[in-house]
Amino acid sequence: MFCRCLRLLVFILIALSLSAAAVSAPESGSETRRVWVATVDGAIGPATMNYVQRVFSEAPPDLACIVIEIDTPGGLSASMRNIIKDMLASEIPIVVYVSPGGARAASAGALIALAAHVAAMAPGTNIGAAHPVALGGGDTNETMEAKITNDAAAYARSLATQRGRNVDWAERVVRESISSTAEEAVAENVVDMVASSLDSLLIQIDGRKVTTASGERTLATAGATVVEMKPTFRERFLARISDPNIAYLLMLVGVFGLVFEFQNPGAFFPGILGGIALVIAAFALQMLPVNYTGLTLIILAVVLFVLEVKIPSHGALTVGGVISMLVGSIMLIDSPLPFMKVSLGVIIPSVVFTALFFLFAVGAGLRAQRRKVSTGSAGLCGELGVARTDIHVSGSVFVHGERWNAYSDSPIAEGAQVRVLEVDGMKIKVEVAKRPGEEVS
Repeated sequence: MFCRCLRLLVFILIALSLSAAAVSAPESGSETRRVWVATVDGAIGPATMNYVQRVFSEAPPDLACIVIEIDTPGGLSASMRNIIKDMLASEIPIVVYVSPGGARAASAGALIALAAHVAAMAPGTNIGAAHPVALGGGDTNETMEAKITNDAAAYARSLATQRGRNVDWAERVVRESISSTAEEAVAENVVDMVASSLDSLLIQIDGRKVTTASGERTLATAGATVVEMKPTFRERFLARISDPNIAYLLMLVGVFGLVFEFQNPGAFFPGILGGIALVIAAFALQMLPVNYTGLTLIILAVVLFVLEVKIPSHGALTVGGVISMLVGSIMLIDSPLPFMKVSLGVIIPSVVFTALFFLFAVGAGLRAQRRKVSTGSAGLCGELGVARTDIHVSGSVFVHGERWNAYSDSPIAEGAQVRVLEVDGMKIKVEVAKRPGEEVS
């Protein structure tokens, strides 16, 4: 009986130890069965760069891989290069997946795909068109254009060489702006595979060997837990305000608010709102390639509008302000990429509204300030009245339909017309009216 109990106890201990090992094993290697997914949808700029870099920095070293689902028309070269630097230095496999169907990895997006350990595309997507363009969108001389193009081509070739991709395609995508469909990209060894979905992609890359900054890694992604890494509130906020159209409108709201507050001191809300908007706009603009000539023209336009209100020029200053603001707004963002510029659909209504704002709203405020006060104690100064008693040290007058205690520097007879000089508390100082024959209403 004792031996039987002993055997049973040993059996239970062995079973418990095996179950503990079975439970602990997944815990120790749980990260290798997890995949983080980051989504890049839109232009690549500082906000996108911050988001992707955060995902890289927070990833545990034994994560199975990081998948970047990308759909972008391109973006800023500086932001792209910073993302690629982190990709090349990553000890975790980076998979770039051009998705969903209809998406593209153009310009900067194409080079990011070239830099990935594994590159894949969904059916109906395309990649390419990475010819560099000069900031400002203007024409550059041949020497400078050749330098920019040669630098970008060499960068693309180096990425393709490091990842074992088609070097000739990498150079042509820069020099000739070629673009390829998903199937063509696979056939030309630009990307590794076509995957219809994320699940399909994870199955296809399972067991694939890649070389990271820490050495060779074997991907274990089939059946892995997918963790979607969403942007933080701060990253979403930065992405929103770094949109050139939003930054431009914030700048105008700031200008309107501050100008209105200066013309109507004590309103508070317009000044507070304008100050906040202007600070946010300044922060947003420092993340964008701002052309300071354009910014100066916008400031000049505001000055011209204010001068038109103060010094009527029969429309000359207004016309100058409209032209200055229109040209300045077009030049404000120093990029030839349409998605990195302020839209004409935003600029034109904004210029018209700004001109109307200064001509009518601000102009009405200034005219009200210059208008003679007609109410309250201050409104009495200069008004005509009639003496109800003899006035010198004291007396009374009838003015503005009211009887006031009055005094004067020299005697005034009862019934004389008087003019109010100043208001002193509940008494007024008067003098004999200088214009004989004026009727007192």
